[in-house]
Amino acid sequence: MGRTAESESGAEHELEPGTVFLVGSGPGDPGLLTVKAKRLLESADVVLHDKLPGPEIIEMLPEGRREDVGKRAGGERTPQSEINERLVELAREGKSVVRLKGGDSFVFGRGGEEAEYLAAHEIPFEVVPAVTSAIAAPAVAGIPVTHRDHASSVSFVTGHEDPTKAESSVDWDALAATGGTIVVLMGVGRLPDYTTALLEAGMAPETPVALVERGTWPGQRVATGTLETIVDVRDEKDISPPAVTVIGDVAGTRESVVEFIRNEYGETADEETGGNR
Repeated sequence: MGRTAESESGAEHELEPGTVFLVGSGPGDPGLLTVKAKRLLESADVVLHDKLPGPEIIEMLPEGRREDVGKRAGGERTPQSEINERLVELAREGKSVVRLKGGDSFVFGRGGEEAEYLAAHEIPFEVVPAVTSAIAAPAVAGIPVTHRDHASSVSFVTGHEDPTKAESSVDWDALAATGGTIVVLMGVGRLPDYTTALLEAGMAPETPVALVERGTWPGQRVATGTLETIVDVRDEKDISPPAVTVIGDVAGTRESVVEFIRNEYGETADEETGGNR
């Protein structure tokens, strides 16, 4: 028998044994979990969680039903192959399994790789989308990724590509020429590399840049500067992962709204920087 879960209508139904749910946790605030994600977290037999859902969401999970298989940039990591095998193992034991990822599992979350692996091993699965931190973290900091006056397009880029790749597949020259917003996830460590690449591609040194660290977490911090100064800002303020980098004119709009932002995520005003406030 599978565990039962209560739907949005209040009716109980049984989770299908042997099914894997690829669930995004959103940016970290438990209040931003989808209704379905919360229901599955409360009812699944076991939850394999990433380290990035945020401390408040992880603390919601009973210790006896959770397994930490997270990876952090520059830190300890569970090989993806082991995670894939564990998902199949648990499902074949007849358990309902939630694979919980920070943000949306299909946005640089390896959800696609896990879906392919499950399908190849004939394991039924369901994808539960979420609010991606690529949009949510800038938003709660007062930065829209698109704006009619500043950006009609947005590009989402990983700052932490597969280390086994021979060369980067990110075309920074093309991104610099688009004129839209560039949002880089997992890019704090390689900030000097891609800011240099964008400058060399002709992007203006005074282009506004914002770093949103731990967006929607209690310890959220925001630091701003320009394409030319942001590396020094990062070092001076000790900005560390997880953080989202926003590059483009939209990052400068924060200045006009920051005084009136009200949330419970930590700092509401920028660190003092040498660039834009």
